[in-house]
Amino acid sequence: MTEFDITEVQIPANLDPSGSDEFCQAMALRNHVDALTFGTTDTALDPAEELPLWQPSEFETYRMFVATVDGRVVGRGDLETTDGEDGDTAWLAIHVHPNYQRRGIGSRLLSDLEAIAVADHKRQIHCYAPAALSDGPILQSPTGFGSIPRDSAETHFMLANGFSLEQVERISRLPLPLPGLHSLVDRAIDHCTRDYAVHEWVDHCPDRWVEDYAMLFSRMNTDAPSAGLEPPEDVWTVDRMRENESRLIAGALTPVVAAVEHVATGSLVGFTGLNVPEETTRAIIQGNTIVIREHRGHRLGMLVKVLNLAHLDRVAPGHPSVITYNAQENRHMLAVNEAVGFVPIGYEGVWKRLLE
Repeated sequence: MTEFDITEVQIPANLDPSGSDEFCQAMALRNHVDALTFGTTDTALDPAEELPLWQPSEFETYRMFVATVDGRVVGRGDLETTDGEDGDTAWLAIHVHPNYQRRGIGSRLLSDLEAIAVADHKRQIHCYAPAALSDGPILQSPTGFGSIPRDSAETHFMLANGFSLEQVERISRLPLPLPGLHSLVDRAIDHCTRDYAVHEWVDHCPDRWVEDYAMLFSRMNTDAPSAGLEPPEDVWTVDRMRENESRLIAGALTPVVAAVEHVATGSLVGFTGLNVPEETTRAIIQGNTIVIREHRGHRLGMLVKVLNLAHLDRVAPGHPSVITYNAQENRHMLAVNEAVGFVPIGYEGVWKRLLE
C-alpha cells in the first residue's frame, strides 16, 4: 500500500514562478490526465488563468485537496458549490495519476470531499469523470443518448462508490481557422427574421444588457438538459456576473460574446461566449450557449454560434481550436456544432449520489 498524505491546498494570491507549489502541480496533474484521456492538450487549463477563479467569492465556494507522495502531487480532488438556501448540490472532480491508481487515493479524496458536503448539509453530489473514445463494451446513459466505456478505471471507481450514471457529455473540437465561415454566416443571417438582432462585445457586458445576461446564465440550469441530476436553481445576479467577468479578465482570459435580442421586447433571449487565452498557441474553451425555450425554433443557436466565430476571427485570430462540452441528449446544439465542424474527442460521465 502506497503511503500518501491528503491536504487542502491553500490557494495562493500569486503563482509560484517555479511552478512547484501544490496549486500548480495540481493543475498539471489534471491536464496530464485529460491529455491521456482525450489525446490532445487542447483541454489544458493554465494555472495563471485559473488562479483568479479560485479566489474567495461571496457567491460560490471552491476547495481543492491533493494527495502527495514524497512531496509530489499524485491525486487531486475539487469541491464546488453555490452558496445560499438553494445550494443543495456539491460538484466534485477527482484526478489520480495513472501510476498511482487503485491504491486508495481516489477513494480517500472522495471520502473527504463527501464529508465536507455532508457537513454543509448538501443533498446530493455530482461528479464529472472523463471517458476516452472506445470501441469496447459500453455503459449506456439512462437518457438513451451517449455511452461511456464500461470497463474503464473511471467507470469502475464511480460504480464501486455508489454513484449512478445520469448523463453523458460529449467533448468536441473545432479546428481553426474554419473554412467556409463566411458562407455559414451568410446562411445563418438569411434564415433570421427581423424579429431578432445580434449584439457583440468583448470583456465586460454593456450595462444595457447585464441584467438580461445574468438572467440567461440563470436559465442555463433550468433550460439545459439535466437528465436525472436535479440541479438546484442557480440564480445569477448582476453582481455575480460582474465578479465572474472580472475573474476571467484577471486571469488574462478574454470573454468574446454574441447575444441575440428579441426586438419587440428589447430583451436578450440567447447568447454564446468564448473564453480566449492570450497565447495564440492555446485552444479556446467554449463558455455557455443558450437560447431560452420561448424563442427556440428560429435557428438562433446557429446564428449566434457562427456570428461569434466570425467575431472571434476579427478580435482574436490565430488560435488552433475551440473546445466545447454538450449533453448528448442536447441534439439541437450538437447538430449545430456538427454542422459548423466540431468533431468528438471524448466524453464525460456525469454521476450522481444522494447523501443521507
